[in-house]
Amino acid sequence: MTASPRNPAPRIRAMDVLRGCAVLGILWMNITAFALPQNAYFNPAVAGTPSAADIAAWAVSLILIDGKMRGLFALLFGASMLLLIDREEMAGRDGRRAQMVRAGWLFVLGCAHFFLLWWGDILRVYALVSLFALLFVNLEPFALVKRALLFFFFQFLLCATFIASLYLWGHAAADPGATGMMRDGYLTFMAALSDPASSSTQAEILTYRGGFATILQHKLIGVPGDWLWGFLFTAFETMGFMLLGMAMLKGGFLTGRWDADQYRRTARHCFLIGVPPMAALALWVALSGFAPLPAYGVALAWSLPFRIPLTVGWAALILWLAARHRDHPLVARLAAAGRLTLSNYLATSLVMTALFYGWGLGLFAKLPPAALPLFVLAGWVAMLAWSKPYADRFAMGPAEWLWRSLINGRSQKIRKSD
Repeated sequence: MTASPRNPAPRIRAMDVLRGCAVLGILWMNITAFALPQNAYFNPAVAGTPSAADIAAWAVSLILIDGKMRGLFALLFGASMLLLIDREEMAGRDGRRAQMVRAGWLFVLGCAHFFLLWWGDILRVYALVSLFALLFVNLEPFALVKRALLFFFFQFLLCATFIASLYLWGHAAADPGATGMMRDGYLTFMAALSDPASSSTQAEILTYRGGFATILQHKLIGVPGDWLWGFLFTAFETMGFMLLGMAMLKGGFLTGRWDADQYRRTARHCFLIGVPPMAALALWVALSGFAPLPAYGVALAWSLPFRIPLTVGWAALILWLAARHRDHPLVARLAAAGRLTLSNYLATSLVMTALFYGWGLGLFAKLPPAALPLFVLAGWVAMLAWSKPYADRFAMGPAEWLWRSLINGRSQKIRKSD
């Protein structure tokens, strides 16, 4: 029977393992945004004077994780677009239309995720960007890589221009002839990026320690401005990774068809390219005393050129290890977690917001950054523990079932025995 959203195709195990690693890895970065004021994601000083352990946790995150797992998700999403289109067209249906319907319902799920659970939703961005990525699905791998690099350049140019404007604003505010409004605005903005006692940071803490209605009202007030800024600062990068994922699928990289030693060499080269400059950027920020502009600039702009090879490096490293240890129980559990990526992603938001937000245990901004990896480890154990027995019994996760039912306009079979 031809594979389609109505009749799912056999899974590509290599891609499931990658998804499983990505959904675990992204929790490492998201935990900061779950537990601390938003700007602590960029600068640990927003959570208070960082200890040595806090700095170490921040440095590991910045160098190895930040943006790389999100990039890995985008790689896989771009590849999944091609798989869906091919399956639909093999069945005599319109593959592009199928992807548009898929993206439309993903956007709806992303909106629900944003309003009901967490402000850091990425589903809406993926849904919107994927519509533009449809323009490139028929290109050959090399052409896709060239366009991916062009979109990465656009992202870097946008972010670098924004950071440069902040430096110019600072110089203008320091001018003796500057108006009080300009000076006050600059100081307020800088305080929000680094000072835990700033009015905006304290207001954010009060909001997320409040009840569900308070948090929802805060989100509604921020729409559409917060959505627009969030989209602008992620869309080009996401597009680049989606196109890169398409090229890597067409070249056999993401399907595990490369020789294991090729994956090992690719991983080594990518980490050698990306880790030293990322470590240098982390050292610069730390030596600056986590000054707002260096910290914000590194997180937003200056790290971007190195996030690209490190994302590819992580993919190669994971596929190399999976090829070498094909029958290891952990590989099977990672593949199961990858089959339930959407369910795991949304469940993570539900559990973590229940722990940190005021409608739950209310731990928001009460723990130092160094304590947060404990929550990450607990989340990893939970995902690996439930995913395998569930995937052995059911054909898709709860969120995947809902998404697929919405796409097809009717309830889908979920039990493997059905």
